[in-house]
Amino acid sequence: MSDDSASGPTKFRTLRGPVRVLERVLCGCLTLLGSIWALGFHRSLPWAFFNQQYLGLFLALGLASIFIAVKASAKEAGDHVPWYDWLAAAAGLVVGLYVAVYYPTIAYRLGVLSPERWILGGIAVALVLESARRVAGGTLAWIALACVLYAKFAYLFPGLLYSKGSSWARIAIYLYLDSGGILGVPLDVAATVLVAFIFFGQALYAVGGDKFLIDVALVAMGRYRGGSAKVSIVSSALFGMVSGSAVANVAVNGAISIPMMKRSGYAAHMAAAIEAVASTGGQIMPPVMGAAAFLIAEFLSISYGQVALAAAIPACLYYLALFVQVDLEAAKHGLAGLPSDQIPKLREVMRRGWIFLIPLFILVYALMIENWDDRGHAGFSGMAAVIAVFVVGAVQKETRPTFQAILNSIHETAKTMLDIIAIVALAGLVIGTLQLSAIAFKLSLLLVTISGGHALLLLILTALGCLFLGLPLPTTVVYIMLAVLAGPALVQVGILPLAAHLFLFYFGMISLITPPDCLPVYVAAAIAKANFWKTGWTGMRLGIAAYVVPFVFAFHPALILVGTTGEIIVAIVTASVGIFLIAAGCAGYLFRPLNWGKCGIFWLAGLMLLLPKWSGAWLIADGLGLALGIALFAWEWNRSSRQTLAVTQPNTIET
Repeated sequence: MSDDSASGPTKFRTLRGPVRVLERVLCGCLTLLGSIWALGFHRSLPWAFFNQQYLGLFLALGLASIFIAVKASAKEAGDHVPWYDWLAAAAGLVVGLYVAVYYPTIAYRLGVLSPERWILGGIAVALVLESARRVAGGTLAWIALACVLYAKFAYLFPGLLYSKGSSWARIAIYLYLDSGGILGVPLDVAATVLVAFIFFGQALYAVGGDKFLIDVALVAMGRYRGGSAKVSIVSSALFGMVSGSAVANVAVNGAISIPMMKRSGYAAHMAAAIEAVASTGGQIMPPVMGAAAFLIAEFLSISYGQVALAAAIPACLYYLALFVQVDLEAAKHGLAGLPSDQIPKLREVMRRGWIFLIPLFILVYALMIENWDDRGHAGFSGMAAVIAVFVVGAVQKETRPTFQAILNSIHETAKTMLDIIAIVALAGLVIGTLQLSAIAFKLSLLLVTISGGHALLLLILTALGCLFLGLPLPTTVVYIMLAVLAGPALVQVGILPLAAHLFLFYFGMISLITPPDCLPVYVAAAIAKANFWKTGWTGMRLGIAAYVVPFVFAFHPALILVGTTGEIIVAIVTASVGIFLIAAGCAGYLFRPLNWGKCGIFWLAGLMLLLPKWSGAWLIADGLGLALGIALFAWEWNRSSRQTLAVTQPNTIET
C-alpha cells in the first residue's frame, strides 16, 4: 500500500464530544438521504428535482464527512479535527450545495465560463483528489492528477498522444458540472444503488444475520475433512452475496474463520489465503456482487439481472477451484472435520434464522424476476430488503435490533460509503479528462494496432494492464478506466460486449489477491499473524480459476450463458472438469501426493478441456483432455488403493 495512505484500521479518527456527534449526524444524513432517494420519495415532490441536484447534495455530505472523519495521514493522532480539515469540510459542503441549489439554472447555461463556476470547480477537483488520497492512497490521486494535467497540456505531446488541450476554466467547469465528470455515472450508481445494498449488509449484521450465515456454513460443511476451511469458503461466499466487499468480508468473517482453521491444523498462511480468496470471490458472486457489476449494466445499457446471470457460472468455477484445493489440502495433511459439539443443529439454526431468508428472497425476486434493476428500481429493491431485515428481525426477541444497533448500522453504512464516494468521484474525474482530451479513442485504437487485431494478444495485454493498474487502484476504478480505454478495443476485435466487460471486471478483482498491493490479503495475514508474501502467493494458487476462466468466456460466451442450451451444457461440464484437474495439479495431491511431472499433466488436461469452442479441432482437444483426465484419475485411484491394501493387508498384496 502507498506509504502516504491513511487507509487501514487507523484510517478513521476517534472523535469525542460535540465533534463526534456532528460526524455521526453527517454520516447519518448521508445514509438516510441515499435511502430516501432509493425509496423514490422525491418522485412525490410537487416540483421537478434534477438528479444532479441530488448528487450534489450527496457529494456535499460525503466530502464534509470525509474531511471530518478520515485522518490526513497515518501519523496523525486522530483525536481531533485540524483547522484545515474544517475548512475543507466547509468547502465540500459549498461545492456540493451550489450544485444542489443552482443546477436548474446551470443546466441551461452549462457552457458559460463564469468565475464562480471555475473557482468552485477547481476547489471541487482539489477536494476530490485529496479525499481519494486519504481513503485509497496517493497513487490513485497522482494518476488522476496526471490525467487533469494531460487535458491541459496535451498539445505538448507528439503523435498519437497529441490533442488540442483545454483552458483551466473549461477543465474545471467540465469536471465539476458536466454529467461526464464528477457527477457522472460512477457517482450516480453509488448514490442511487450502492448505498441501499451496503445498508442491507449492515442491517443483516445488526439483527444477527451474520451469525445465521456462519451457522448455515457450519451445518453444511463443518463435519467434513478440512471442515473449518470449507465453512470459511461457504460463509464468505454467503457474506459476499450481500456485501460485495472483500475487505469487509475478511474483517468480519476472518476474525472467526481464520483462528478456527488454525486450530484445525491449517498453516497460518494457508488459513489467511483461504479467507482472502473466498472473501474476494464475493465481488463476483450474485445476487449483489461488487459495485462494478452495476456499472457494467449501466455502461452496456442492459439489466443487472443479465450481468448477474452471466457471472454466475464463472463465479461457481472460481469457488470450485478453491473448494477442491482446500479439500485436497485437508486430505494431504490428514485434517479432519470439526468436532460435533462445535456444529450447531440444523433444526435449531433454521428455527432461529429462517426469517433471514425472507429479505434475501425479496432481493433476489426483485432483481432477477421482477427485473427491478435499472438505477431507479435497483436501489428500491435494496431498500425493500433493508426494511424486510428490520421487520423480520423484530419478530424474535434474540434477533430484535436495539435502537443503538440500528443507529450503528446507519453510521457504518455511511463510513463504508465514504471510501466509495471518494473513489467514484475520482473515477468520474478521470473519465471526464479522458473524454475532454479525446485520448480514450486514441488509446483504444493504439491497443488494437499493437495487438495486430489478434483477440488473444489484446486480451493478454488488457489483463496485464488490469493487474498493473490493480496494484494501487480499487477494483471499481480499474474496471471504469479499462472499460473506457480497452473495452471498445475488445469489442472491435470481436469479443462480445458483455464478455469483454466481465473480463475487465474479473481482472480488476484479481488484483485484490495478487501481490504486492492486495488489501484483503494484508488484512487476512494480519489476523492470522502470517507472512504476507507466503499468504499472497498461496492466494494466487487458490484463486487460479480467476486467472484462467475469463479467457475462456471471452472466446466462448456459452460459459456466460450466451448460446444454445447444448453449447451452455457442454461449456459448463468441460469447464468444471477442467477446473477440477487444474485445482488438483495446483494442490499437488489426488488420493496421494503428486510430483511436478504429474501436476503438469493435470494442468495440461485441464487446459485442454477449457479451450473454447466445442466443434471441430476444439472438440478433439476437449475429448483428449477428458480422456487424459479420466486416465490420470483412474491411475492415481488405483495406485492409492493398492498402497492402502498393502498397508492393511501386507501378506496379501505385493508392494
